[in-house]
Formats: sequence, structure tokens, C-alpha cells
Amino acid sequence: MKIGITGATGLIGSALGKLAHEGGHEVVGFSRLGKSVRPWVKEWRAFGPQLDTRGCDALVHLAGESLMGLWTEAKKRRIWESRVDVTRTLVTGMEKSKDRPQVLLCASGAGFYGNRGDEVLTETSKRGTGFLSDLCGEWEAAAGAAGALGVRVVSLRTGMVLGQEGGAFPLLHRVFSFGGGGRLGDGRQWMPWIHLQDQARLMLACLEKGEVSGAVNHVAPGEVTNRDFTAKLAARLKRPAFFHAPAFALRLLLRQMADEMLLGSQKVKPRRAEDLGFTFRFPDLDSALGVLVS
Repeated sequence: MKIGITGATGLIGSALGKLAHEGGHEVVGFSRLGKSVRPWVKEWRAFGPQLDTRGCDALVHLAGESLMGLWTEAKKRRIWESRVDVTRTLVTGMEKSKDRPQVLLCASGAGFYGNRGDEVLTETSKRGTGFLSDLCGEWEAAAGAAGALGVRVVSLRTGMVLGQEGGAFPLLHRVFSFGGGGRLGDGRQWMPWIHLQDQARLMLACLEKGEVSGAVNHVAPGEVTNRDFTAKLAARLKRPAFFHAPAFALRLLLRQMADEMLLGSQKVKPRRAEDLGFTFRFPDLDSALGVLVS
């Protein structure tokens, strides 16, 4: 299979590209920065409003403005445009092309579900409320429009991806290593997560299994609260974790981003992955931390 990846140099794109290459697939990387040294990328193409997807059997769309940072109106506009608007443009480009991919995997997030407390959430659960819920919902709708073109579409509702190579975990590792870690708010909020290796493996399974379409939760089955996560990481590092961040302080500093990304609760289950018979190598946090913390 010839697989095109936007965001091919990012944490998830790199992991998927390497895995696909090892599995005998050919990887095409799309980049705004030009060619980059990635042994697993067969060919580089420009990333822009109109993607040249000629010859690609599949397109994996991961590129987008980072969610981290203060959510000013300008920041939220950049986030929205880089995800929803760009995806709409990509699908419009597919409509004009006679040589379009057979399958589109498009990033989304567990933020689709909003702040839901202890409610168990699966792919059939309704969309929540808030900026992230609206973003993910419209993002999935933009990608889903490719279905009318005969393209199989999969939306990746991903939790926090844990990997040593990038993302949030290296920063968490450093902070907790110095004894500066602690829970966020009361710590009772559920934190959907997945190990980077399982994220890439599940994405590749979604590409290879022709019967998969629609939303797929990319989260580990061993769900944890923020309190559990804090305690397990601190114990693994043999460090205290007393520097708890009160909810009011987080809201004062980060405003809406704190409520939705740090204090919001999503108890998400990987129901579709389990139905597919997917086996997680890191089904619980203890097994993941066992390889992430050395």
C-alpha cells in the first residue's frame, strides 16, 4: 500500500511511517518544510491547499496547529482553520481528482465527548459541548464528506499519546523527576491515553482492514484518573508528587484550555478496537510506564 501522511515528521506521523515502512508499505510524506531526512519516507511532496495524492492508496491526515498554549481567539481560530478548514479543502481536492485515495484516516480527539464525568464513553456516545467538542465534530464531518466520493473514512479519536520521542510525556517525565509533579484539580477527571506504539499499530490496522470506517477510539483499555496517573508516575520515578495545581489557579492562568484539556473528564473505552480483535501491547498504565520510564 502507498500511504501518504501529512504531519509525517510529528510524533504520531513518524511512528506510523516507521511501522508502515517496516510492514512493507511505501510512505509518502507531505511537508511545508521541504524534504527531511526520514529513512522510512520513500518520497516527499509539498503540503498545501491541494495535495498531490496521485498513486496514494491511503491518506493519513495528522497536520494541525498545536492545542497547547493560551486559547486566545486568534489561537482558537488558527486551531480551527488548520483542522476543519484545511480538511474541507483536502476533500474538495479529492473531489476534483480522478486519482484519489481509497481510504482517508483523519485525526480527531477524545475531546469530541466533552467533559462527561464518570460516564462510560464509546464510539456511539453523543458529542459533547465546548470548543474541543465542536472542533472534533466539525473536523470529523469535514473528513466524512469524502465518503460521498467513495473514499472509506476513519476518524481517530485519540487520547493523550505517551511516547519518549515527543508530545506531553517527556515534559511530564522531567517535571516529576524533579519532584515537581502533582495532580490537576481534584484529580478525579478521567484521562484517556494510549502508548505511541499502540497508537501507530491501531492506525495501521484501520488502514489495512477494509471493513473499518467511522470513528475509532484510539485509547488504551486501562483507563485512569489524573490522580491515578500522578501516583503511578511518581511511584515509578520514586519521587514525591505534592505540587498539586488547584483548579482555580489553572483556570486563572489558562482559562478555557484548562477546563477542557486539563480538568475535563472522559472515561473512553476502545470498543471498536476490541471488536476488531486488536491486541494492545500496553493495555494499562503500569505496562506503559514500565517501558517509558527507565
